[in-house]
Amino acid sequence: MISKPASLNTSMDLRIEPTRDALGKAAAKEIAQAIREELLTKPMLRIIFAAAPSQSEMLTALMREPGVDWQRITAFHMDEYIGLHDRAPQSFARWLRDALFDRVPLAGYHLIEPGNNPKKACEDYANKLAEGPIDLVLLGVGVNGHLAFNDPPADLQDPLFVKVVDLDDACRQQQVDDQCFATFADVPAKAISLTVPTLLRGERIFCCVPGPLKAKAVRAMVQEPISGNCPATALRTHPRCTVYLDLESSAELGR
Repeated sequence: MISKPASLNTSMDLRIEPTRDALGKAAAKEIAQAIREELLTKPMLRIIFAAAPSQSEMLTALMREPGVDWQRITAFHMDEYIGLHDRAPQSFARWLRDALFDRVPLAGYHLIEPGNNPKKACEDYANKLAEGPIDLVLLGVGVNGHLAFNDPPADLQDPLFVKVVDLDDACRQQQVDDQCFATFADVPAKAISLTVPTLLRGERIFCCVPGPLKAKAVRAMVQEPISGNCPATALRTHPRCTVYLDLESSAELGR
């Protein structure tokens, strides 16, 4: 781990690793330890996972961590496009099934399925989330500072658990830059997303943000005033949030 810039004055728990791969392994090690600790006093855990290339290294390393009792974990995810075929490779439900959900013996998982009635899907998923506490949230940050698909300006006090959102241009372009879609026009304009307050309900949050495209968002997250103009700034209000960066994503900190 690399020390934070000396000029940086922040109470955020920031971990800076030299590479993207090291970031993923460091995060996975601490997430696995958190799971093991939580399961000492709880019969089951409920964990929310992000679906994004930025999470790939962490999820791969997490599956290799010893002593994680996946059979005592129920999984959720945090957003899904509206209008994609359920077998589309860009579907976040499919991505998470391929990356994790179908590769470990989970107690169960709940998928966001917009179908022909996204509003009803939001209500159903909100009800599932409300059935118990959320123990861990594993997320990332978008190039525009979004959390899940809460693009700026986001409502940091949103009363809803889950809602239909419009994706802004920066968010949609990120999906092209991440090579998830061939062109901007291919990216859906609407999605279902857990709201910022729902994500902050997690007892512990682990946030992985690698790569040069995230440097400006990371700087805003850490140094700008807390507001919906950079939704990720809301992470600074959570008492148990750890953020993992690499040299590229942390390059603008302290400037």
